[in-house]
Parts: sequence; structure tokens; C-alpha cells
Amino acid sequence: MGFAGAMVVAMAVDALLGWPSWLFARIGHPVTWLGRLIGAIDQGWNRESDPPGLRRVAGIAGALLVIALSAVIGWAVQSLLPSGWIQMVLIGVMAWPLVALRSLHDHVAAVADPLLAGDVAASRDAVSRIVGRDPAALDDAGIARAAIESLAENASDGIVAPVFWGALFGLPGILGYKAINTLDSMIGHRNERHEAFGWAAARIDDIANFIPARLTGFLFVLLAPRRSDALSCMTRDARRHRSPNAGWPEAAMAGALGVRLSGPRIYHGSTTNEPWLNEGARDPRAADIGEGLTVYRRAMLLLAGVLAILAFA
Repeated sequence: MGFAGAMVVAMAVDALLGWPSWLFARIGHPVTWLGRLIGAIDQGWNRESDPPGLRRVAGIAGALLVIALSAVIGWAVQSLLPSGWIQMVLIGVMAWPLVALRSLHDHVAAVADPLLAGDVAASRDAVSRIVGRDPAALDDAGIARAAIESLAENASDGIVAPVFWGALFGLPGILGYKAINTLDSMIGHRNERHEAFGWAAARIDDIANFIPARLTGFLFVLLAPRRSDALSCMTRDARRHRSPNAGWPEAAMAGALGVRLSGPRIYHGSTTNEPWLNEGARDPRAADIGEGLTVYRRAMLLLAGVLAILAFA
């Protein structure tokens, strides 16, 4: 009962409060705490003078250390809590900062609102906060596409995956997952510095997100205004994505909205030729971001409802 119910509590608190800016200013955020630890390990263990093999071993050791430390802290805290309803509520409150339900919605809405009003500069600034591609190179369709892709992918990484692992294992599960995801976002890059050192972080993240990404895609399909199109697009195009996981929620959202996503984009002045998802469909518009947010809200409500049934049936 406790762990699934605790994740409902976490989702409800985050939907109501988010992570207040005054609280962030005073204590930061658990992900920033993890980030400082990962940054210190990257700085100390990822030595450019070492051969690639040794850097890979160091990266494996660093990733396992961060994940194990996070899970052990979660287990230690959880073991001290009383059982029953009190445990469920306390775990939910402690898991609240690790569920980015409201933050994701607000960041994507901040792109949609100025774009609908014709303020392209403001929408470019807002989208630069959630994607890594060059915002100056984005037209209206590119801005809308980036926002919808970020919404779909981060619904999996930021909400469904932590809630999934939290529902299974409680605080050790959700803390361990956030460690994995933060490792991947910081060092799981295919660049000169992290190709070897971040290898383990990227592979572990792929494994941890395998089920949640597909679950997110099916949630979008179930709540899509174009359900059959969402299902056919997801099953057809998900594997075309460069990521083994992100393609599932993104392709489902592309079919749900009747737009094409992914495709070529510019990072740091270089064009990356990614395949289209839902190729042949129209480009997204500002209004499609709002429709995507509607699908997202309904999917998260369904997820919370399923967890509540599992907790209290």
C-alpha cells in the first residue's frame, strides 16, 4: 500500500506547490546536491591524461558510488519511519522534490504563452531553458517542436520514471533513479571528455528508463485526441529516434497531435540530421503546445489514479 500511495502524495504535493523559489534559494534542490557530488567526481576522477579504458572504469566506479549512496540514504531514512499511513505520507512528502510534475508544465507553458501572443523572442528565451539546441536558429515551428519534444521526453524522465521506481521500492527507488538520471544528464554525453567516463552513466540510464518510457508512451496514447494515430506512430517510429527510450513518448505525442517531431536541429552551430517522427504530418504550431499540455495533464492524472487504485484497492 505504502509506496504506491506515497507516490500519489508526492504527485499531489508537487502539483499544488511545485518547488518554491524561496525554498530553492535557501536550500537548493536534491538534484543540485547530487549535481555537486557528480561534478566533484567528474573533476577528480575523469583525468584527461588517463587512457580511455581507465577512464571508463573510473566512470563505472563513480556512477555506482553515486547510485549506491543515494539508494542507501533512502533506505536508511525509510527504515526509521513508522509503518502504515504515517509512513506513506512521510515518504510522499520526502519524494515530492523528486517529481517534476508542475515544473515541467510551467516551463513548457512559458514557451506557449508568448508564442501564441506573437512574441517570438520571449518564446525563444523560454525554450532555451528546457532544450540544448540553438534557440536563435528556431522559427515558430522549431520552437513549438522543441517544447513538445521536451514535454514528452521529460514526462517520462521527470515524472513517470521516478514515480515508477518509487512505487516499487520507496525512497531507495526514487532516490536511486534520480541519481541515475542526473548522472546521465551531467556526464552521459558522447563528447571527448565523457565518451569513456560517462559510458556507464548513459547505459544505466537507458536500462532504468526502458519500462517508464514505454509506459509514458502508452499513457499518451490512451489520452490522445487521435488515439489510433498516436498508437500507430509510436509503434512505427519510436525506434527511429536516436535514443532507445525517448522515441516512445515523443512518437506517441507526435501522433496524438498530428504533427511531425524530431528531424534536423542545430547544436552549437552544427546541424544534426535526426529522422522525423510522424514524417509527412504538418509542422507544429503554438496551439499544439497547449494541446500537448492537455494530453500531459490527463496522462498524469491517469497515472495518479492507477497508483491510488494499487495503493487502496
